Amino acid sequence: MRITLGLFLARYLGAAATVVPMNADLDIWRAANLLVKRHGDDAAIVAARRADELLAEGDLDGCGIWKRIVAAVNELARTKLAEGERVN
Repeated sequence: MRITLGLFLARYLGAAATVVPMNADLDIWRAANLLVKRHGDDAAIVAARRADELLAEGDLDGCGIWKRIVAAVNELARTKLAEGERVN
């Protein structure tokens, strides 16, 4: 998985490109947060569409990253605790 956060930002969010390996959880959360800021309630849909596009192109690594972003977006949008989940 050698996608860079900078390329993600430049391509999909219109930000300046920087070269940072995008394989850390922190980068996934940053990308999810940016999608939520830009697309609001549609952020998960936007990320899922991108995952589908990459899968159709045969880019399994990219698809996997976008699926992780979808999960992070959904977690950011969550308002209720799961059963048995504790608050830190």
